[in-house]
Amino acid sequence: MSKHQIKHLVVQALHEDGLLDTGIAGVQLFRVSQSVSCAPAVYQPTVVAIVSGAKQAILDGKRYHYDSSQYLCCPMSMPVEAGTPEASPDNPLLGVYITLDPKLMTDLALEMERANTSLRPPQHGMHPEGLTLARWDERFTDALLRLLQLSGNATDSAILGEGRLRELYYAILKGDAGHAARRAFGVGNQIARSIELLSSRLGEVVTIEEMAAQVGMSRAVFHRKFKQATSMSPIQFVKSMRLNNAAMKIAGGTPVNVAAMEVGYVSSSQFSREFKRMYGQSPKQWGLSRQLPGDIAQGLV
Repeated sequence: MSKHQIKHLVVQALHEDGLLDTGIAGVQLFRVSQSVSCAPAVYQPTVVAIVSGAKQAILDGKRYHYDSSQYLCCPMSMPVEAGTPEASPDNPLLGVYITLDPKLMTDLALEMERANTSLRPPQHGMHPEGLTLARWDERFTDALLRLLQLSGNATDSAILGEGRLRELYYAILKGDAGHAARRAFGVGNQIARSIELLSSRLGEVVTIEEMAAQVGMSRAVFHRKFKQATSMSPIQFVKSMRLNNAAMKIAGGTPVNVAAMEVGYVSSSQFSREFKRMYGQSPKQWGLSRQLPGDIAQGLV
């Protein structure tokens, strides 16, 4: 019943495609009614909950297909491909984006680890994948409904929003994605911190040695743990983040040379070679074939 109520709230709020701010920090509703094949994107730490239709994300060749039976949790910034191949005017994609606030998630994860030693992760899979699918359990569903019921009321959102957002975060940390989220925000979150550094400095040269030193690891140990957590080497990860960001900018109308410079490429010819090697098209061809209305392009992320 709670899930049906959530869908009703989303349907009532959205009358056209795009993103809608709820008035609660980091919480948006979205609607997409056109089929769009998977394209480069960058997921920030977020949870995506679908109430109607289905969505796809691809990370390093692994495809994640999710709908109203599972929500997607991305606890770290990740270069992915994302799309809405099944969306149509008769069957639009509807859902909720929850941007995860690092401070609040970290505070909760640490509190949980201090309060309950049984939350220690199992010995296998110590470094979870960057994307995790989790069931809509009762705790998550009820918390999301209570949060969305504040939408549209500025006073309620201002007074109760943070508390109900904290309740939802706690449901995520207790659910199927909890292990991955606690590894990103709790004790032992060195790889997540190094990814945060990379994401904030895409236009600069950041060496593996610098990343390893930041989290107190040797180069070899850092390389191994980074690949366990992301399925990519640090060099592959940086390249994917830069090219995915550039592809999104170009699809949004940014000139190719500007997009290349903004993600740290000095040589436009090198950028074009690496772009075509990854996506099978030159940056110019990509821009012509992938330009979308701004709200749709943003909604795919």
